[in-house]
Amino acid sequence: MSASAHPLPAPRAERPAWRRTLESNGLLLAFTIFLIVFPWLVGAVSGTDPTARRGEAVFQQSLIIEYLVFAMLAMSYNLMFGFTGVISFGHAMFFGIGGYLAGGIVRAMPGEVGVLVAVAAVIAVCAVVGMLISFVSLRLRGVYFAMFTLAIAEITFLYMRRNPVTGGEDGFRITGIPEWFDPAGNRIVYYYLIVIVFLAMFLLIRRLIASPTGAVLLGIRENENRARAIGYNTLRFKVLAITLAGVLAGIAGILFAFLNKKAGPELLASSFTVNPLLETIVGGVGTFTGPVVGAIALSWMNRQLRNATLTLGGLSIDIGSSWAIILGVIFIGAVILFPYGIVGTFHRWRARWQARRADAQAPAKT
Repeated sequence: MSASAHPLPAPRAERPAWRRTLESNGLLLAFTIFLIVFPWLVGAVSGTDPTARRGEAVFQQSLIIEYLVFAMLAMSYNLMFGFTGVISFGHAMFFGIGGYLAGGIVRAMPGEVGVLVAVAAVIAVCAVVGMLISFVSLRLRGVYFAMFTLAIAEITFLYMRRNPVTGGEDGFRITGIPEWFDPAGNRIVYYYLIVIVFLAMFLLIRRLIASPTGAVLLGIRENENRARAIGYNTLRFKVLAITLAGVLAGIAGILFAFLNKKAGPELLASSFTVNPLLETIVGGVGTFTGPVVGAIALSWMNRQLRNATLTLGGLSIDIGSSWAIILGVIFIGAVILFPYGIVGTFHRWRARWQARRADAQAPAKT
């Protein structure tokens, strides 16, 4: 039999780089386009001007800003918990430090220079605090580390709440934000600023996890003893993850405080630790889009349930009075239905479907 009787199959043409990039970033690109056109879509539907000071389009922008800030906070928590395996109950401390420190500096130094100084100060302080907490407490493991971080966060919360310099329980109003991106007077510019920061944070985390450093973080999450046995200083990498997560949470705190133009002890409340944890679990631990999906979904349901009423045959039931219980039931149902989170479970379903499809298309062995 000649060799030409069974010719070798022609090699598959490699897809162009732009097509591979588009396929791997299609969802992110679609979400970005949606965020860009969203204010104008709402403005066209509601008949309001998205560049005005008030109106339905401006109100909807504030909701998306809030959702994206919560998504950034959840992404920062996922970097520490989902990709490194370190659970903390004190993440709200960094969020509150960002709001308090940035608000105080901008009040003392109004204008663009004050904002730049505030951002730099928050990054530096959150990095230092994150490193100090890491070095002191990472010798602790599991729940002991989580309880230590909770204690530090509660101490910070009580100090800010009782300190007259920080406004005590009432906090203080933030003034001195430049007019060109002041959320109260120029919401559209602040909206697009939030979109840019959100995309930059998402891409930064994705690039980090795709790097050799990210591979070590994932190895620590799976088996820290094995990572240590092959020569990695796991303490150093966990300090990096906790410090960077704290810095990103501090940036989210700045944006949230500027949106509300207020810094108060509520920024340090345990809800800003518990909520990112729940959002990460619901969306998918250790996934890139999971925290975003979880944060937006839970924040949207939270807002809808607070003011909801149910009418049954003329009987009106106030759901808003029991919104926390209903949201808890929804959370339990989501965990049962999606054991790996919404995104994580979808990825597993897709992998199984692709495996079955590949088996069905494979030629039978003779």
